[in-house]
Amino acid sequence: MKLIEIIKHIESWAPREIAWQKDNVGLQIGESDKKANNILLCLEADDKVIDEALKKKCNLIISHHPLLFFPVKKITPSQDKTSRIIQKLIKNDITLYSAHTNLDYTKDGVSFQLASKLELRNIDFLVNLKSNQYKIIVFVPQDVSELVANAMFKAGAGKIGEYSHCSFNTIGTGTFLGSENTKPRTGKKGNIAAVPEIRIEMIVDRWKLNSVLAAMKKVHPYEEPVFDIYPLENLNVNYGIGAFGELEKALPFNEFLNHISKKLVIKSFRYTNGPKKVIKTVAVCGGSGSEYLKDAISRNCDAFITADIKYHTFQESEEDILLIDAGHYETEIFLLNEIKKRIMLQLNHENEIKVFIYSGSTNPVNFYNN
Repeated sequence: MKLIEIIKHIESWAPREIAWQKDNVGLQIGESDKKANNILLCLEADDKVIDEALKKKCNLIISHHPLLFFPVKKITPSQDKTSRIIQKLIKNDITLYSAHTNLDYTKDGVSFQLASKLELRNIDFLVNLKSNQYKIIVFVPQDVSELVANAMFKAGAGKIGEYSHCSFNTIGTGTFLGSENTKPRTGKKGNIAAVPEIRIEMIVDRWKLNSVLAAMKKVHPYEEPVFDIYPLENLNVNYGIGAFGELEKALPFNEFLNHISKKLVIKSFRYTNGPKKVIKTVAVCGGSGSEYLKDAISRNCDAFITADIKYHTFQESEEDILLIDAGHYETEIFLLNEIKKRIMLQLNHENEIKVFIYSGSTNPVNFYNN
C-alpha cells in the first residue's frame, strides 16, 4: 500500500477543505507516492519522535500539529529546531503528514474523542460549520434517474449526518426545442418536445461539487444536461467545532472533578467553581477552545472543558458555568487512538505494515509540586 492511499483514507474522514483557512494541513515533508513501511502517530514531530520512527522502521509520521505553520525563510539546522527536524526527515526519507484543524472539526475527531473518554452520551457538535454546502438540482429522464442519482451519491453528494443517499425527487415535464445542430435523445430537432422528467435535489459539500457535477454529466443522457446550483447558509451537520453530551448520571461537583482526573489521567488542572453543584451536561473542545464558551453556556451546559484559558475568561464566566482548563496536550492526545484504529481497519490483512503511537510525550508543559 502506498502512503497516498493512507493519506486519502484520513482525508475521507477529515477533509483538508474543512480546516481553518490559515492552517497548514496535509503533506509537510517528503513524498506520498511510495510504498508504506510502518507508521508512527504523534501530536507533534520532534527529534525524539523521529528517532523512534527510525527505530521502528517507519517511513510515515502522522502528526496532529503541523511542523510547518509559518513560512520557512531559511534552513539552518545548527541554529534552528525546525530546520534540524526538516533535515533529519529528508535525510532519512521519512514523510511527514499533518491533520490539524480538519481533525478538530470532523465527527469522531479531537473533541468527540475527548467526550467519549469522559463517557458522555448522545454526543454532538457544539457548533456546526456553516455556509460550506450547495444544493444541486438536476433534471433527468425518468428511465435513467436512478443511474444519475447513484453516480452523484458515489461522488459524495447526498450525505446528511449518519444518512447517505439523501435526495428529493419530483416528477414533472421538461420541454425543449433543439436547433438544427442538435441530436436530441427524445423528439426531433426543430420541434418542441415535452418529456417526463425527474427533478433530483441533493446537498453536496463545497469541495465535492466539481466531482459530483463531473459524475452526473458522465452518465446523463442529454447533450446539454440541465442543472441548478444554490449556495446554502445551512449548518453542516457533518462537520463542526467542539462537542457536548450528557453523563450517564449527574455527578456532584467534587465527584465530577475526580471523574475528569481519572478519565484524562491528569493530576492537576485549573477550574472555576461555577454556579451548579451537580453536573450532567458537559461541553468540550480539545485544545484551545475558550472562544466557544458562550456556545456552551447557550446550550445550558453545566461544565465546559478545554485548554489555554485566560485569567479574565475564568473571571467572566464563573457565575455561568463550571469552566475547566485540562491542558492542551491532555485534551488532544486521545485522538491518536482513533487514527490508529481507522488506519488498521484500512490496512486489513496487510500485516507487514505496523502502526505505532509515539511511546513518549511531546508535551512541553510540566507542573512543579513542592
